[in-house]
Amino acid sequence: MKMHLPPLGPLRTFEAAARLLSFQRAADELGVTQSAVSHQIAALEEFLKVKLFERQPRRVVLTEAGILYAPYARAAFERIVSGTSLITRISNTDDLIIEAYPTFVVRWLIPRLTALRKARPDLKIRFGTSQLDWELNIDSVDVGIIHTLRADRPHLYYRPLVQPQLVPICTQALAAKLGSAAGPRTLRRCTRLVLYTAPDDWRIWLEAAGIGDGDHQATVKFDSYLTAIEAAIDGQGVAIAPEFLVAEDLRTGRLVRPFGLAVAQPGAWYLIYREERREDPRIVWFESWIAAQFRSPR
Repeated sequence: MKMHLPPLGPLRTFEAAARLLSFQRAADELGVTQSAVSHQIAALEEFLKVKLFERQPRRVVLTEAGILYAPYARAAFERIVSGTSLITRISNTDDLIIEAYPTFVVRWLIPRLTALRKARPDLKIRFGTSQLDWELNIDSVDVGIIHTLRADRPHLYYRPLVQPQLVPICTQALAAKLGSAAGPRTLRRCTRLVLYTAPDDWRIWLEAAGIGDGDHQATVKFDSYLTAIEAAIDGQGVAIAPEFLVAEDLRTGRLVRPFGLAVAQPGAWYLIYREERREDPRIVWFESWIAAQFRSPR
């Protein structure tokens, strides 16, 4: 079927003018005159047989048709920008670019880097980090590793990796002081190490333990599991974290679980990448490798 496309030059001009609600500001952004913008909008209106703007003294206002059309034009150009970024990045590097939270890179990926390089010595790897899942720009990397409650970002493929258990952690010395055999209520005796970027972790665990958060004030707050875990290793208090991120510390005794209860963390951890890249051989290989690592934990 033949596509009934509007002229792209006038459409680009309309997108800028609709976004800025100003012919003059659109002209400044596009590097043309205000008169040129006006002519381009008129040409698009003629093509569509509908008015997109009401011209008023010293301003323009979108018509109902313009309001309806603007987000489609904006989305179309955003997709073109994303696609252009994707193909230019791919053509300019052979690296497999992996972006994840600093905690995941430091505490899970780097300890497995030797195994990864041994399995694929030819694969060039570049790591990047972002603190929150919505900070990750999947158009600028090959794959991302995130935790999320909703695996529903458009045009992305989500490969589940792990649904972790939240566990309190501290040093053996602090656990002994807590007298943990008496139960979780002894937590009131110590400093709780809290993530303000994951404020529900402690609430979920305490509720499962049958005790409320109450008015406990002895807390220190962090922005990542990485820093909270390091504070726990230093004996600063009791942290809570996904068990797979502290498995090695628990195995070696650097940290212990003062209480036996483990509670499922809502959501899951995923490997994500753009749907159209599901046949990329580097991504296919890495997806298989990382999934195998989670099936056979160290």
